[in-house]
Amino acid sequence: MATLSPSRQKALLRKYARNVKFLMMIVSIGVIVYALPKQTKFSYEIEKGRIWNQKDLISPYNFAILKTPTELESDKKAVLAGVTPVYQLQPGVNKQMLDGFKSDLEIKWHTAGIDDRLKERYITTGNTLINNIYATGVLSLNPKYQQNTENYDITILDKNVATAKNTADIYTKEKALAYCNAELSNHTGIDKVFLLDLLQSHIEVNLVYDDRLTNRLEKEALEDLSLTRGMVQKGDIIVAKGSVVNDDVYQKLQSYKKAFEDNSRINGDYKLVLLGQSILVAISIALLMIFLYLFRRDIYNDNRLVSLILLVITAMLFTLSMAIKLQLPNLYYIPYCIVPIIIRILFDTRLALNIHLLVVLIAGFFVPNSFEFAFLEITAGMVSIYSIKNLIRREQFLLSAAIITFTYLASFLGILLIREGSFGNIDWLDFVPFVVSVLLTLLAYPLIYLFEKMFALTSDITLIELTNTNAPLLREMAFTAPGTFQHSLQVANLAENAIYAIGGNALLVRAGALYHDIGKMENPLFFIENQISGFNPHDKLPYEESAQIIIRHVSKGIEMAHKANLPEIVINFIRTHHGDTRVDYFYQSFLKNFPEKFINENIFRYPGPIPFTKETGVLMLADSVEAASRSLKQPDEKSISALVDRIVKYKLDQNQLKDSDITLKDIETIKAIFKRMLMSIYHVRMDY
Repeated sequence: MATLSPSRQKALLRKYARNVKFLMMIVSIGVIVYALPKQTKFSYEIEKGRIWNQKDLISPYNFAILKTPTELESDKKAVLAGVTPVYQLQPGVNKQMLDGFKSDLEIKWHTAGIDDRLKERYITTGNTLINNIYATGVLSLNPKYQQNTENYDITILDKNVATAKNTADIYTKEKALAYCNAELSNHTGIDKVFLLDLLQSHIEVNLVYDDRLTNRLEKEALEDLSLTRGMVQKGDIIVAKGSVVNDDVYQKLQSYKKAFEDNSRINGDYKLVLLGQSILVAISIALLMIFLYLFRRDIYNDNRLVSLILLVITAMLFTLSMAIKLQLPNLYYIPYCIVPIIIRILFDTRLALNIHLLVVLIAGFFVPNSFEFAFLEITAGMVSIYSIKNLIRREQFLLSAAIITFTYLASFLGILLIREGSFGNIDWLDFVPFVVSVLLTLLAYPLIYLFEKMFALTSDITLIELTNTNAPLLREMAFTAPGTFQHSLQVANLAENAIYAIGGNALLVRAGALYHDIGKMENPLFFIENQISGFNPHDKLPYEESAQIIIRHVSKGIEMAHKANLPEIVINFIRTHHGDTRVDYFYQSFLKNFPEKFINENIFRYPGPIPFTKETGVLMLADSVEAASRSLKQPDEKSISALVDRIVKYKLDQNQLKDSDITLKDIETIKAIFKRMLMSIYHVRMDY
């Protein structure tokens, strides 16, 4: 079977990119709609303590009023209190204890030193006491039923015949021994200590708590417990316009909602519900695609990135749907803020906010108290985005988690104060799901790494790692080409400050600046910043060969970067930092020394491409300005200013910045920053 070449495969992917995009959208919509609960949406938002501003709500059918959780708990306790614990009588225990007592007395009698004529009296007295004890019964008290009093009512089963008693009328082992002690005190001529010791070993429980039967009785009693209190008849007013939604009205509304949802499951048209969900989800996904088309065409044209975005959205909504179907105790356990954090770090702030709004709006149709849910999650999502606007340290994740938690707490308090009007009615355990949600949000860190590897992306986290000067390539450059390493550090500082001022990814610029000249490690002595002995190897080479050695540091740098698995977005800085300019020093030297010879100018020209982003454009300017500034014999304000103006004008004249999206205003800002920083580097005192 014939196989397609990689170039042919890429061509086919480009040709059918739009079809693939639509297919991904349809699959995403299908998965989301499939997972969502298939039930009609209750039309009213219910908030306790608020004024009912809508028209009178009249019941369309009869429905029962559900008891509140507090009422159910109270009824449950009352029902359980009415179920007496069951104890089973063990009839053989009495005989076992009598036989054991007699046997032990025979064994110990010979060493007791008591007159043999009293033996029968001891046996008779012991048997009488044991029979009296077991005529009443011996049990062990159960702490479960000693909540309010030491003794409690029980049911004793003897061959399926039930007898009601109280534990106060039955012996425990301790009470039985106390009874024996009191009785023996009335018998003269008997060694009480000897006989009590024998009796203590032969008093055991004969009434055994039947946990299984008691639990069954409790379960049956709870099953018979009514979950409702009263009825609302068809045509009755559930809540009138302008009235306050008090506790009673609130419970009626909750009961109506439950009846409405149950009725819709039975009588609702499943296909129409499915159609409605499909329309809503399709609108949301379409709006996202329109946003990408209008404002982030680079992402829209890359199906790899579109698939990542759709995957994150689908996964979050699928998780929500599963939580609803599995009846998770609280839907706020789900880490909704993980979506904006992942999108912000992998893409940008605008896209993160847009996607978060989309997810929350869709989720709002299927969670209780949609407005409260939307307010809590939108505010928390916005804060999560703002808190990592410039990610430069890993601990910002923890700081972000703390800020999100505080936002949840403030919103939670605000909503409950509006609803309850009192601090005393706030149940702080209700805030636990939000804390769990924030902790789960920290899973964004490993997920970002996973998505980076799966979709070949570069996040700010990866850039932070790359800018560590202990990274292998940078450490090697510091040792092999120390002058180039110092040059790269200065370029990084210049470029980072400039891009920060005009708007762009400062972290990306820094990474690109640190690695842009790694190709010089192949022949470090051919670059002037590494020549410390005064020897210049170019003096013995033709100008063409020298130019090629200089130019080759770009291709060699790309090769080394690929070998070190540097991200493509960083390698682009190596490709573009000289654009397609000439190595003018050797070109002009050749023309001056060999005016009669014809020379192909491309021998002295870098292969390009020219910078195609703000970041790569700024790096080109910073690289050229920093390198040229080293040639200044007496750096002062005037010479530095003239140098920066001349370098920037040259790049503009050579059309090196035409694709970099840098405006003339940006150029002026960049020049001002370069001048100020170079004067600081060379300790130039400004006139003032």
